[in-house]
Amino acid sequence: MPEPEDPLDERTTASDLEDVLATLAYLLTRSQHHERQMARAGITAARSDVYLLRALAEAEGASRVGDLADRLMVKPSHVTRQIDRLQGQKLVERTQDATDRRARQVELTGEGRAVLDRLKQANITGLADALDGVPDADVAATASVLRHLVDRYVQRVRTGMLSEDLSGRDDPPPDGAC
Repeated sequence: MPEPEDPLDERTTASDLEDVLATLAYLLTRSQHHERQMARAGITAARSDVYLLRALAEAEGASRVGDLADRLMVKPSHVTRQIDRLQGQKLVERTQDATDRRARQVELTGEGRAVLDRLKQANITGLADALDGVPDADVAATASVLRHLVDRYVQRVRTGMLSEDLSGRDDPPPDGAC
């Protein structure tokens, strides 16, 4: 009687995608590459700081720290530390919340928006280079699939976070996690 096959040995489209995504994540998060990109933009920012800048840009206006923390799926204290660093570089500013005097809001400064635009343009240039020869329709289809994948992962993470909150767990994110 033949032994059952190990499911990890069987190549599936999902396992192929996992291999590609793991490699891509590794390449995109290389510390030296990130540091070169930051130096070109003229700032010192951790990768998680860049995600915060992007979240502020997408909000199109001021945001509360708690809302940003929810969006980034981290604790508010983590966002507060990031804001302190970014405010020191004049990339974000805090303002009083018009509806709640106890609350503060955060928004990008003009310099913060300019830095983010430079970073995004550098990323787009690198991607365009890497995608040379790939038909636009394939790139669009890939972007659509990846957007769906991100949406589903975010949904699963948020559901898991809610379950942990309800069970009383309060584990901090792993080191380097945003």
